[in-house]
Amino acid sequence: MKLIIFSLLICLSTNISAQSTTKIEFLEDEYWWGGVVAFGSQMPYIQPVSTIDLEKQNFNNQTVPLFLSNKGRYVWSEHPFKFTVKENSIILNSSYDNNIKIKKGGTTLKEAYLKASKNHFPPSGELPDLLFFTMPQYNTWIELMYNQNQEDIIAYAKGIIDSGLPPGVLMIDDNWQKHYGNFEFKSDKFPDPKGMINKLHEMGFKVMLWVCPFVSPDSPEFRELDAKNYLIKDKDGNSAIIQWWNGFSACYDFTNPKATKHFTAELQYLKDEYGVDGFKLDGGDTRFYDMSQLSSYKEDALSVDHTKAWAKLGLKFSFNEYRASWKLGGEALVQRLGDKDYSWHAVQILIPEMIAAGLLGYAYTCPDMIGGGQYQTFLNVDQDSFDQELIVRSTQVHALMPMMQFSVAPWRILNEENLSIVREMALLHQKKGDYIIKKAKESAQTGEPIVRHMEYSFPGEGFETCKDQFMLGERYLVAPVVTPENRREVKLPKGEWRDDKGETHKGGQTISINVPLNRLPYFKKLK
Repeated sequence: MKLIIFSLLICLSTNISAQSTTKIEFLEDEYWWGGVVAFGSQMPYIQPVSTIDLEKQNFNNQTVPLFLSNKGRYVWSEHPFKFTVKENSIILNSSYDNNIKIKKGGTTLKEAYLKASKNHFPPSGELPDLLFFTMPQYNTWIELMYNQNQEDIIAYAKGIIDSGLPPGVLMIDDNWQKHYGNFEFKSDKFPDPKGMINKLHEMGFKVMLWVCPFVSPDSPEFRELDAKNYLIKDKDGNSAIIQWWNGFSACYDFTNPKATKHFTAELQYLKDEYGVDGFKLDGGDTRFYDMSQLSSYKEDALSVDHTKAWAKLGLKFSFNEYRASWKLGGEALVQRLGDKDYSWHAVQILIPEMIAAGLLGYAYTCPDMIGGGQYQTFLNVDQDSFDQELIVRSTQVHALMPMMQFSVAPWRILNEENLSIVREMALLHQKKGDYIIKKAKESAQTGEPIVRHMEYSFPGEGFETCKDQFMLGERYLVAPVVTPENRREVKLPKGEWRDDKGETHKGGQTISINVPLNRLPYFKKLK
């Protein structure tokens, strides 16, 4: 009994000694951003935040072990940590680092970001395909949900063209395949998949397919991958069955290079056999990888290591999209904000979350699907039961972001007047494509965000808590309406600005402007 108690005390002592705590005391007028993209609307952190564990939680989006201050300070860790915000401080607890330090990157938010980027996630110099930055994306999820099929996909693409919207990237979402882990089209739903993709190409689209790391149990693929030890295992050494949003499945272990090679070959097969251009790589959330219950090829792999390995796989394809990622800032990966519901609140958090994505190194990010990606919201709705104004304003938020993505069909739910406004926003995005590409190319070299916080661009001018306007590069201040109103206030930085109507404004003041539904206010910096 004494030996058992002694052993227990040693274990407890070891666990305690392995913990390290770092407390960041806020300086006067200091504000902090970081950690979780999905917390963008809470940034800068002013209100209390309960303990968040980056090893177990990613909140349906990207996470990075980084915090940044408008006073030029930053924090970085190579490992995940827990953080809590309270009483003008951030408290970080780590089981892996005993040397988390507050570092000095300069005197501004921009200087802190650039220093952190240079030291910890330098830009790769590479970009995803440039089409992402110039043309809209279209995802079949909201219209078809789990009934993905050749006939309706062609009809959806035809609806895009007939509505006068520009063709771009078309993503075929979940349930095109026979089952998870299989990479063949359902023959009853897709009688001629190669012909379908050829047709979409002829219509001007690039085509992406939804894929995930999961494998249906007791399928031929499961048995093959199980025999090759390519799947994550439980603590007993058997291929683990993991619960996710579509049920229970096995999961690839991408800490095993052979498993990664096998999966990549399957995707390459889809490109070679059917002419697919790329992939929406869904899943990879850290919550699926509970390493207290699982084991992996890499013996010391953490949950975030599995998330990162899944995300790195997309670097092999110039057409890629992710919703979950760990670190990997500066890489040529398209990120998307997590699925939002259909609400004004969801529209209001798009700008701060996009800003957070940029400050965490994810410059090539798309807001969620226009109007929201939660399909339940769109069931059994039509023009008469839909808040068309919300869809229009959501489109306007997207228009001058690096990317914009449609899913619910605008021509189905909007009257002709509002469809015309949405069409103009898509064309505006296309018109500004050259500038967006220029900023993307610069980001690939410098690491700078494309969407920038006002405080990032204009330090010391009182923009620390601004959440409803942003800078697109250094040239355009964008101020969409994100409430059911037709007026808004815009705070202009010092200098001279010309608005979207051609009027010139002196900076250093807040102006009140009339914003009818057909207007997206944006201001070009003159000097």
